[in-house]
Amino acid sequence: MPATVAAAARPLLPGPKREAAPRRRALPRWSASSASRGRGAPRPASGAARKGVREYVEAAREMVRRLDGGPARWFSPLECGGASGRLPGAPTLLYLPGIDGVGLGLIKHHETLAKMFDMWCLHIPVEDRTSFEGLVEYVERSVKSESQRATDRPVYLVGESVGACIALAVAARNPNIDLVLILVNPGTSFHKSQLQSLSAFLDLIPEPFHLTTPQLLNFLTGNFMKMSSTIVGRGLSLQEADQALSEITTSVLPSLTFLLDILPKESLSWKLKMLRTASSFANSRLHAVKAQTLVLASGNDELLPSREEAERLRDTLENCRIRNFRGNGHKILLEGEFDLATAIKGVGHYRRSRQTDFISDYLPLTPNELEKVIDHGRMLQYIANPVMLSTLPDGKIVRGLAGLPKQGPAVLVGYHMLMGFELEPLVTGVLSSTGIHIRGLAHPFIFDKNKEQLMPDSSYYDLHRMMGAVPATAANFYKLLAEKHFVLLYPGGAREALHRKGEEYKLFWPEQSEFVRMASRFGATIIPFGVVGEDDICNMLLDYNDLLKIPRYDILDKMLNENMKLRTDSTGEIKNQAIHPIVVAPKIPGRFYFIFGKPIETRGTYLKNYTSNLQLIYA
Repeated sequence: MPATVAAAARPLLPGPKREAAPRRRALPRWSASSASRGRGAPRPASGAARKGVREYVEAAREMVRRLDGGPARWFSPLECGGASGRLPGAPTLLYLPGIDGVGLGLIKHHETLAKMFDMWCLHIPVEDRTSFEGLVEYVERSVKSESQRATDRPVYLVGESVGACIALAVAARNPNIDLVLILVNPGTSFHKSQLQSLSAFLDLIPEPFHLTTPQLLNFLTGNFMKMSSTIVGRGLSLQEADQALSEITTSVLPSLTFLLDILPKESLSWKLKMLRTASSFANSRLHAVKAQTLVLASGNDELLPSREEAERLRDTLENCRIRNFRGNGHKILLEGEFDLATAIKGVGHYRRSRQTDFISDYLPLTPNELEKVIDHGRMLQYIANPVMLSTLPDGKIVRGLAGLPKQGPAVLVGYHMLMGFELEPLVTGVLSSTGIHIRGLAHPFIFDKNKEQLMPDSSYYDLHRMMGAVPATAANFYKLLAEKHFVLLYPGGAREALHRKGEEYKLFWPEQSEFVRMASRFGATIIPFGVVGEDDICNMLLDYNDLLKIPRYDILDKMLNENMKLRTDSTGEIKNQAIHPIVVAPKIPGRFYFIFGKPIETRGTYLKNYTSNLQLIYA
């Protein structure tokens, strides 16, 4: 047995239909890292961050050389082996490759996904000629087996191009199985792609010149060209840039020879015919797909019109969200800046049971994700240059966050500034300085898949979900406090964040002590805080009252707030939690000042008048 293959630690998914017994047997585990390093080489500490197209080519060539032949089969990368670092109750993820069929398309994501999923990948040998329907049946048996093994968990299907068609077909045939589909540049758009015309005259092109078409040259080499463009502007010295470009150039030739290994002319012709069949098969059954679906579409896809197809699937499928990545190519999973785990978390599609539990299913930010969040708000950070002050138990105000409690549960209660600009500096500032992860209670608009279509960018609120926002409900508030979290609460909600002209720094708080009673039940510490400066960076030109005077704005208003239920039992202005746009003009900004008041202990204390006391603090 090759050094790169080992027996699985647990039974295998069911094998091909021709096997005598469909019972689970031991799957091989393939070490992509050892294949690229050589036998016996030490594993790098941060292998996942370093892997990309080059490592994919090296590992895939080794895998094809050693393990090719026979029917399609599952394998599990060694990076994903063992349950020691995996979350309890992690769902199964089945990766379905694109036209290359190797099954290592997630090589860059193995180590991060292994913490979230029990991951298996489908390998389709170069010479395998299993029909599309045969592959669908094979995957379907595996899905049924995994669903029966863990009836309370979903099964994830991650499919690229033709693999996405397989995932859709399996979902259409099994509407009662709890599936989550992640479709990456799905092949359902084959009939509108350049690949259709390529397949028509492929027989006229002698081998190996069938790979010289621009579409297939870009299949992998396009990723290298994209890598070269990212070198510009990175602040590298001339020598460093020259070395980086040299490495990229020398990597293109192995990429081309690898394409010849996995896509000889006869195999490519077969797979293009199968992709045509797969596209027609999946498209004819889209109406039957009930599974939760996420479509990831590349804006610079060299093979398929993925962005247009994503919008079509969103409008066709019953439960579908899309995310567009404008600068990425067809092999987006191998491109350095893309992180599949982050995409799944941002959309809110990670769950370990039939329903999403926003508290227990939440995965904290990784260091790379925290850096992305900080980069997203770096301009505001530079302009506002926030200062954070806190109050010690003796009442002394100090610079920094020494006054915050070290352990939860705790409730940070504050005033929502204009458009909620204070959120990112607040959450990332506290997390970076103290390691305290704040979970915010947020408007249900943020979590509605239909409402995000009304936004200029459907991923606008992904960062909020990644930072731990949960829908503002009493049940979620209860769960957060029960698990001793730090909870961020804005009693005024959207009414404060989208206030009218002349309402700067005005409180819209309920008269009842709703959050105080819940906090006292768990003995949570209440920390009042305020922010100044944010309402001073913009002049409001049009507020909600002005918008209502615009003809036909009421149609948009209804679309934005239809089926949104929040504070339905409140009275007065606090009941108005409508989401609406506002028009502002920037002005010379002032500095942001955050001040956290003296912590209020609720353990064993009678709190009838605490809400009015908190309001007096702001007054």
